[in-house]
Amino acid sequence: MDKLTNTGNTCILVTGSNGFLGQKLVDKLTFEGGYTVVATSKGPNRNPNKEGYTFVQGDLNEEGLLSSLLAMYTPTHIIHTAAMTSVEACEKNRELCEATNVTLVKRLASCCLENNIHLTFLSTDFVFDGKAGPYREEDTPNPCNNYGQSKLAAEQAIWASGCQAAILRTILVYGHIQDPSRSNFVSWVREKLSSAQTITVVKDQWRMPTWVDDLADACIIAASKKAKGTYHISGDTLMSILEIALEVAAYWELDKRYIKPIAADEIGQGENRPRKTGFIIRKATDELGFRPTPLALSFRAIEKQLA
Repeated sequence: MDKLTNTGNTCILVTGSNGFLGQKLVDKLTFEGGYTVVATSKGPNRNPNKEGYTFVQGDLNEEGLLSSLLAMYTPTHIIHTAAMTSVEACEKNRELCEATNVTLVKRLASCCLENNIHLTFLSTDFVFDGKAGPYREEDTPNPCNNYGQSKLAAEQAIWASGCQAAILRTILVYGHIQDPSRSNFVSWVREKLSSAQTITVVKDQWRMPTWVDDLADACIIAASKKAKGTYHISGDTLMSILEIALEVAAYWELDKRYIKPIAADEIGQGENRPRKTGFIIRKATDELGFRPTPLALSFRAIEKQLA
Protein backbone atom coordinates (compact mmCIF):
# COMPACT_ATOMS: atom_id res chain seq x y z
CA MET A 1 0.00 0.00 0.00
CA ASP A 2 1.04 3.60 -0.52
CA LYS A 3 2.38 5.57 2.42
CA LEU A 4 1.44 9.00 3.70
CA THR A 5 3.02 11.70 1.57
CA ASN A 6 5.52 13.68 3.62
CA THR A 7 4.98 17.29 2.60
CA GLY A 8 6.82 18.94 5.47
CA ASN A 9 3.66 20.54 6.86
CA THR A 10 1.70 17.34 7.46
CA CYS A 11 0.70 16.82 11.09
CA ILE A 12 -1.07 13.67 12.22
CA LEU A 13 -2.87 13.59 15.56
CA VAL A 14 -3.30 10.03 16.86
CA THR A 15 -5.88 9.71 19.62
CA GLY A 16 -5.93 6.71 21.95
CA SER A 17 -2.17 6.39 21.47
CA ASN A 18 -1.80 4.09 24.49
CA GLY A 19 -4.07 1.56 22.85
CA PHE A 20 -3.00 -1.46 20.84
CA LEU A 21 -3.60 0.13 17.43
CA GLY A 22 -2.58 3.57 18.68
CA GLN A 23 0.88 2.42 19.69
CA LYS A 24 1.38 0.56 16.41
CA LEU A 25 0.38 3.67 14.46
CA VAL A 26 2.77 5.92 16.37
CA ASP A 27 5.60 3.44 15.82
CA LYS A 28 4.95 3.17 12.08
CA LEU A 29 4.53 6.92 11.55
CA THR A 30 7.65 7.85 13.50
CA PHE A 31 9.69 5.13 11.79
CA GLU A 32 8.78 6.59 8.39
CA GLY A 33 9.61 10.11 9.59
CA GLY A 34 9.32 13.42 7.75
CA TYR A 35 6.25 14.91 9.36
CA THR A 36 4.88 15.91 12.75
CA VAL A 37 3.20 13.23 14.87
CA VAL A 38 1.20 14.17 17.96
CA ALA A 39 -0.06 11.36 20.19
CA THR A 40 -2.61 11.77 22.94
CA SER A 41 -4.08 9.45 25.54
CA LYS A 42 -5.84 9.67 28.88
CA GLY A 43 -3.03 8.11 30.91
CA PRO A 44 0.76 8.54 30.91
CA ASN A 45 2.57 7.41 27.77
CA ARG A 46 2.93 3.61 27.84
CA ASN A 47 4.68 3.26 24.49
CA PRO A 48 8.30 2.15 25.06
CA ASN A 49 9.15 4.18 21.93
CA LYS A 50 9.41 7.78 23.16
CA GLU A 51 11.26 9.30 20.18
CA GLY A 52 10.09 11.17 17.09
CA TYR A 53 6.72 12.46 18.26
CA THR A 54 5.01 14.67 20.84
CA PHE A 55 2.88 13.05 23.52
CA VAL A 56 0.10 14.95 25.27
CA GLN A 57 -1.66 13.36 28.23
CA GLY A 58 -5.29 14.28 28.72
CA ASP A 59 -8.92 13.18 28.59
CA LEU A 60 -10.51 14.32 25.34
CA ASN A 61 -13.90 14.14 27.06
CA GLU A 62 -12.82 17.12 29.17
CA GLU A 63 -13.89 20.50 27.85
CA GLY A 64 -11.15 22.42 26.09
CA LEU A 65 -8.47 19.77 25.54
CA LEU A 66 -9.44 19.02 21.94
CA SER A 67 -9.63 22.70 21.03
CA SER A 68 -6.25 23.41 22.60
CA LEU A 69 -4.63 20.49 20.78
CA LEU A 70 -5.98 21.69 17.45
CA ALA A 71 -4.90 25.27 18.13
CA MET A 72 -1.41 24.30 19.28
CA TYR A 73 -0.51 21.68 16.66
CA THR A 74 -2.88 22.46 13.73
CA PRO A 75 -3.11 18.85 12.56
CA THR A 76 -3.95 18.16 8.92
CA HIS A 77 -5.05 14.60 9.75
CA ILE A 78 -6.61 12.94 12.79
CA ILE A 79 -6.64 9.18 13.24
CA HIS A 80 -9.15 8.57 16.01
CA THR A 81 -8.54 5.22 17.71
CA ALA A 82 -9.66 6.25 21.21
CA ALA A 83 -12.82 4.44 22.29
CA MET A 84 -14.55 2.48 25.01
CA THR A 85 -14.46 -1.02 23.53
CA SER A 86 -15.46 -3.48 26.26
CA VAL A 87 -18.93 -4.84 25.53
CA GLU A 88 -19.62 -5.35 29.23
CA ALA A 89 -18.32 -1.91 30.26
CA CYS A 90 -20.43 -0.23 27.57
CA GLU A 91 -23.52 -2.00 28.93
CA LYS A 92 -22.71 -1.25 32.56
CA ASN A 93 -21.81 2.42 32.11
CA ARG A 94 -23.94 3.66 29.25
CA GLU A 95 -23.39 7.31 30.13
CA LEU A 96 -19.60 7.03 29.82
CA CYS A 97 -19.98 4.96 26.66
CA GLU A 98 -22.16 7.67 25.11
CA ALA A 99 -19.73 10.41 26.13
CA THR A 100 -16.64 8.60 24.86
CA ASN A 101 -17.93 6.82 21.76
CA VAL A 102 -20.54 9.28 20.50
CA THR A 103 -20.43 12.77 22.02
CA LEU A 104 -16.66 13.09 21.64
CA VAL A 105 -16.86 11.92 18.03
CA LYS A 106 -19.53 14.52 17.28
CA ARG A 107 -17.22 17.27 18.61
CA LEU A 108 -14.27 15.82 16.75
CA ALA A 109 -16.16 15.69 13.45
CA SER A 110 -17.35 19.27 13.92
CA CYS A 111 -13.78 20.45 14.60
CA CYS A 112 -12.53 18.57 11.53
CA LEU A 113 -15.13 20.29 9.36
CA GLU A 114 -14.31 23.73 10.76
CA ASN A 115 -10.56 23.29 10.40
CA ASN A 116 -10.42 21.30 7.14
CA ILE A 117 -8.89 18.27 8.87
CA HIS A 118 -9.19 14.79 7.39
CA LEU A 119 -10.58 12.27 9.90
CA THR A 120 -9.87 8.55 9.94
CA PHE A 121 -12.24 6.84 12.37
CA LEU A 122 -12.05 3.26 13.66
CA SER A 123 -15.28 1.31 13.87
CA THR A 124 -16.21 -2.32 14.32
CA ASP A 125 -17.90 -5.43 12.93
CA PHE A 126 -20.16 -5.19 15.99
CA VAL A 127 -22.34 -2.68 14.13
CA PHE A 128 -23.83 -5.86 12.60
CA ASP A 129 -25.90 -8.52 14.35
CA GLY A 130 -23.97 -11.46 12.90
CA LYS A 131 -26.95 -13.12 11.25
CA ALA A 132 -25.87 -12.60 7.61
CA GLY A 133 -22.08 -12.23 7.54
CA PRO A 134 -19.72 -11.71 5.80
CA TYR A 135 -20.82 -8.11 5.24
CA ARG A 136 -20.36 -5.43 2.59
CA GLU A 137 -20.09 -1.76 3.52
CA GLU A 138 -23.59 -1.06 2.22
CA ASP A 139 -25.28 -3.79 4.26
CA THR A 140 -27.69 -2.52 6.89
CA PRO A 141 -26.22 -2.37 10.41
CA ASN A 142 -28.14 -3.83 13.32
CA PRO A 143 -26.05 -3.90 16.53
CA CYS A 144 -26.87 -6.46 19.21
CA ASN A 145 -25.11 -4.60 22.05
CA ASN A 146 -24.61 -1.06 23.30
CA TYR A 147 -20.98 -0.96 22.17
CA GLY A 148 -21.98 -1.65 18.57
CA GLN A 149 -24.83 0.83 18.82
CA SER A 150 -22.49 3.55 20.07
CA LYS A 151 -20.05 2.99 17.20
CA LEU A 152 -22.90 3.08 14.70
CA ALA A 153 -24.16 6.34 16.23
CA ALA A 154 -20.64 7.75 15.90
CA GLU A 155 -20.50 6.76 12.24
CA GLN A 156 -23.82 8.48 11.63
CA ALA A 157 -22.63 11.60 13.45
CA ILE A 158 -19.54 11.79 11.26
CA TRP A 159 -21.54 11.70 8.04
CA ALA A 160 -24.09 14.16 9.43
CA SER A 161 -21.28 16.62 10.19
CA GLY A 162 -20.16 16.88 6.58
CA CYS A 163 -16.47 16.51 7.45
CA GLN A 164 -14.07 14.66 5.17
CA ALA A 165 -13.67 11.25 6.71
CA ALA A 166 -12.81 7.62 6.21
CA ILE A 167 -14.50 5.13 8.51
CA LEU A 168 -12.57 1.87 8.84
CA ARG A 169 -14.51 -1.00 10.35
CA THR A 170 -12.37 -3.86 11.59
CA ILE A 171 -12.53 -7.23 13.34
CA LEU A 172 -10.66 -8.97 16.20
CA VAL A 173 -7.32 -7.17 15.94
CA TYR A 174 -4.23 -9.16 16.92
CA GLY A 175 -0.46 -8.84 16.74
CA HIS A 176 2.52 -7.58 18.72
CA ILE A 177 3.63 -4.22 20.09
CA GLN A 178 6.49 -3.40 22.46
CA ASP A 179 4.20 -2.58 25.40
CA PRO A 180 3.59 -5.86 27.29
CA SER A 181 0.52 -4.46 29.05
CA ARG A 182 -1.52 -4.46 25.82
CA SER A 183 -2.75 -7.98 25.12
CA ASN A 184 -4.90 -9.40 22.33
CA PHE A 185 -6.43 -12.75 21.52
CA VAL A 186 -3.45 -14.28 19.71
CA SER A 187 -0.88 -13.18 22.29
CA TRP A 188 -3.20 -14.30 25.11
CA VAL A 189 -3.58 -17.78 23.65
CA ARG A 190 0.16 -18.09 22.98
CA GLU A 191 1.13 -16.95 26.47
CA LYS A 192 -1.38 -19.16 28.28
CA LEU A 193 -0.49 -22.28 26.29
CA SER A 194 3.22 -21.56 26.66
CA SER A 195 2.78 -21.80 30.43
CA ALA A 196 0.54 -24.89 30.19
CA GLN A 197 -2.59 -23.08 31.38
CA THR A 198 -6.04 -24.29 30.34
CA ILE A 199 -8.14 -21.78 28.42
CA THR A 200 -11.78 -21.84 27.33
CA VAL A 201 -12.43 -20.57 23.80
CA VAL A 202 -15.75 -19.94 22.08
CA LYS A 203 -16.46 -22.48 19.37
CA ASP A 204 -19.57 -21.00 17.73
CA GLN A 205 -18.60 -17.43 16.86
CA TRP A 206 -16.89 -16.66 13.55
CA ARG A 207 -14.62 -13.73 12.69
CA MET A 208 -11.98 -12.61 10.18
CA PRO A 209 -9.00 -11.76 12.44
CA THR A 210 -7.05 -8.61 11.49
CA TRP A 211 -3.30 -8.17 11.93
CA VAL A 212 -2.64 -4.84 13.65
CA ASP A 213 0.17 -4.02 11.21
CA ASP A 214 -2.28 -4.35 8.30
CA LEU A 215 -4.84 -2.18 10.08
CA ALA A 216 -2.27 0.52 10.85
CA ASP A 217 -1.16 0.55 7.22
CA ALA A 218 -4.80 0.90 6.15
CA CYS A 219 -5.23 3.89 8.47
CA ILE A 220 -2.14 5.53 6.99
CA ILE A 221 -3.24 4.99 3.39
CA ALA A 222 -6.75 6.27 4.16
CA ALA A 223 -5.16 9.43 5.53
CA SER A 224 -2.76 9.65 2.59
CA LYS A 225 -5.55 9.52 0.05
CA LYS A 226 -7.87 11.67 2.18
CA ALA A 227 -10.29 8.86 1.51
CA LYS A 228 -13.99 9.48 2.03
CA GLY A 229 -16.36 6.65 2.80
CA THR A 230 -16.73 3.49 4.83
CA TYR A 231 -14.23 0.68 4.33
CA HIS A 232 -14.10 -2.85 5.69
CA ILE A 233 -10.59 -3.76 6.85
CA SER A 234 -9.91 -7.28 8.06
CA GLY A 235 -8.29 -10.55 7.19
CA ASP A 236 -9.91 -12.46 4.34
CA THR A 237 -10.41 -15.85 6.01
CA LEU A 238 -13.51 -16.58 8.09
CA MET A 239 -12.65 -18.71 11.11
CA SER A 240 -14.26 -19.65 14.37
CA ILE A 241 -12.55 -18.15 17.39
CA LEU A 242 -11.71 -21.72 18.40
CA GLU A 243 -10.03 -22.30 15.03
CA ILE A 244 -7.89 -19.18 15.52
CA ALA A 245 -6.71 -20.51 18.88
CA LEU A 246 -5.87 -23.87 17.31
CA GLU A 247 -3.87 -22.12 14.58
CA VAL A 248 -1.86 -20.32 17.27
CA ALA A 249 -1.17 -23.62 18.99
CA ALA A 250 -0.13 -25.27 15.74
CA TYR A 251 2.20 -22.48 14.61
CA TRP A 252 4.05 -22.14 17.93
CA GLU A 253 3.95 -25.93 18.49
CA LEU A 254 1.97 -25.65 21.72
CA ASP A 255 -0.27 -28.27 23.28
CA LYS A 256 -3.80 -27.77 21.94
CA ARG A 257 -5.18 -30.06 24.66
CA TYR A 258 -5.16 -27.02 26.95
CA ILE A 259 -7.78 -25.38 24.69
CA LYS A 260 -11.28 -26.20 25.90
CA PRO A 261 -14.14 -25.34 23.51
CA ILE A 262 -17.23 -23.67 24.93
CA ALA A 263 -20.51 -22.44 23.46
CA ALA A 264 -21.23 -18.72 23.50
CA ASP A 265 -24.47 -19.32 25.39
CA GLU A 266 -22.55 -20.96 28.22
CA ILE A 267 -20.62 -17.77 28.97
CA GLY A 268 -23.46 -15.31 28.37
CA GLN A 269 -22.39 -14.29 24.86
CA GLY A 270 -25.15 -15.92 22.86
CA GLU A 271 -27.24 -12.77 22.45
CA ASN A 272 -24.92 -9.82 23.15
CA ARG A 273 -22.30 -10.61 20.51
CA PRO A 274 -22.76 -11.28 16.79
CA ARG A 275 -22.51 -14.97 15.90
CA LYS A 276 -20.81 -14.60 12.50
CA THR A 277 -19.43 -11.38 11.09
CA GLY A 278 -16.59 -11.26 8.56
CA PHE A 279 -16.18 -8.67 5.83
CA ILE A 280 -16.15 -8.51 2.07
CA ILE A 281 -13.10 -6.28 1.60
CA ARG A 282 -13.24 -5.65 -2.16
CA LYS A 283 -13.85 -1.91 -1.77
CA ALA A 284 -10.77 -1.48 0.42
CA THR A 285 -8.76 -3.58 -2.02
CA ASP A 286 -9.89 -1.56 -5.05
CA GLU A 287 -9.79 1.94 -3.56
CA LEU A 288 -7.08 1.73 -0.88
CA GLY A 289 -4.88 -1.02 -2.24
CA PHE A 290 -5.46 -3.00 0.95
CA ARG A 291 -4.09 -6.55 0.90
CA PRO A 292 -4.44 -8.52 4.15
CA THR A 293 -1.52 -10.63 5.27
CA PRO A 294 -2.34 -14.36 5.54
CA LEU A 295 -2.54 -15.59 9.11
CA ALA A 296 0.54 -17.83 8.93
CA LEU A 297 2.66 -15.05 7.40
CA SER A 298 1.54 -12.62 10.09
CA PHE A 299 2.54 -15.18 12.74
CA ARG A 300 5.97 -15.38 11.12
CA ALA A 301 6.28 -11.59 11.28
CA ILE A 302 5.10 -11.56 14.91
CA GLU A 303 7.78 -14.13 15.75
CA LYS A 304 10.44 -11.82 14.29
CA GLN A 305 8.99 -8.86 16.21
CA LEU A 306 9.10 -10.87 19.43
CA ALA A 307 12.75 -11.68 18.81
